[in-house]
Amino acid sequence: MTRTDPSDLRHMTHALGLARRGLGRTAPNPAVGCVIVAAGRVIGRGWTQPGGRPHAETMALAQAGDAARGATAYVSLEPCAHHGKTPPCADALAAAGIARLVAPMEDPDPRVSGRGFTRLQEAGVVVDLLEEAAGQAAEVNAGFLSRQASGRPHLTLKLATSLDGRIATARGESRWITGPAARRRVHLMRAQADAVLLGAGTARADDPMLDIRDMGLTGAAPIRVIADSSLALSLTSRLARTAVEQPVWFLHHPEVDRDRARAWSDAGAALVPVQRTETGVLDPVAMLAALGERGLNTVLCEGGGQLAAALLRAGLVDRLVQFSAGLTLGATGIPGIADLGIEHLADAARLSLTQVERVGGDVMAIWERPQL
Repeated sequence: MTRTDPSDLRHMTHALGLARRGLGRTAPNPAVGCVIVAAGRVIGRGWTQPGGRPHAETMALAQAGDAARGATAYVSLEPCAHHGKTPPCADALAAAGIARLVAPMEDPDPRVSGRGFTRLQEAGVVVDLLEEAAGQAAEVNAGFLSRQASGRPHLTLKLATSLDGRIATARGESRWITGPAARRRVHLMRAQADAVLLGAGTARADDPMLDIRDMGLTGAAPIRVIADSSLALSLTSRLARTAVEQPVWFLHHPEVDRDRARAWSDAGAALVPVQRTETGVLDPVAMLAALGERGLNTVLCEGGGQLAAALLRAGLVDRLVQFSAGLTLGATGIPGIADLGIEHLADAARLSLTQVERVGGDVMAIWERPQL
C-alpha cells in the first residue's frame, strides 16, 4: 500500500482538519474525518459526530450520494470493520462503490487493526497507506491511541503561572495571573478535551465552573472530574449546583462516608472509587486507568500543585502547556507544582519543547514527553 497520487496529501490534510472538529465530543470513539473526491472535486465530507456516531464515512457518503461510485475516499483512520451500534464503515464504503481508499494509519482497536483494509481490498477497493500523514493522524488521535495502547487517556497538564512558576500569592490570590487571551485559549483546550481534571484543594479554593464561555462552542461541555478522596467539596459549590447540567465525576477512595456519597449522587455527580497509595492519597495511575475504563480519550488537568506533582512523579503527563505571565511573585507565592522529591538534576524528567507562542500579553509554551 503506497501513495500514487500527488494530491493525496492535500486531501488527507483536509480530512485531518475535519477530524479535529470532533475532538472532545466523540469518546470513546476516535475523532475521524473523511473526504470523498471524484475527478479532482470534493463531493462529500464528514467527521465523527458527537457521541461517536454517525461516523465520518457515513456523513461523507450521505453527502456524496451516487457520485461516490468510482471515487476516492480519504479517511484519517482505518475504517472500522466491526458491528457496533452502526454497521462497519469498511462495508459501507465498498457498497457505495468507492474505488480507492487512502488512509494514514491502521486503527489499533483489536476489533479493527487491519481488518478494515482487508475487507475493502477483498471487495476490490484499492487501499493506499499515506505514510507522510501518519504523524499528523497520530497527533489528532493521541488520546484514542493512548487508551488503546495503555488503557489510560492522553493527559495534558495546563499551568498558568508567573515568570517564577507561581500560581497565586501567599494569601491565595490568583485571579488573574494571565490575561483574557490566555484564558480564552484554555477554554478552547477544554472544548477539545473529553474531561477537565482538578484537585480537591483548588476546587475548594476557586469554586470553579470549568465550563466553556464566550467561544461560540455550543455543545462542547467536557466532563468535570475532581480528585477528592473524601468527597469534601461543598455541596453548595458551583460544581454541585450545575452537576445535572454538565457532568461532574468524583475520583474518591472506596471507603468514603456513605451519606456523603449519597448526597453527591443525589446532586447528579458520578462517583468513581479509586485505590489509595501507601501514603493514603489517591493513586494517580489508578485514577487515569479508571478514566480510561470509562472511555475517556483525553484529559486536561488544570491543577492544583499537589495533583500536578503526583501526575508528574508517576510519569503520566504526556503534554505540559504553560502560560507564563510577565510578573513575579517571589518565594512566598504558591508554586504551580508541589514538591517532586527531586534531589539531583539527573532524576528530573526532561520534556521536549514543541511550540512557543505569544498569546495576548502572555507566552504559551508546549512541552511533550519524549517518545520511547
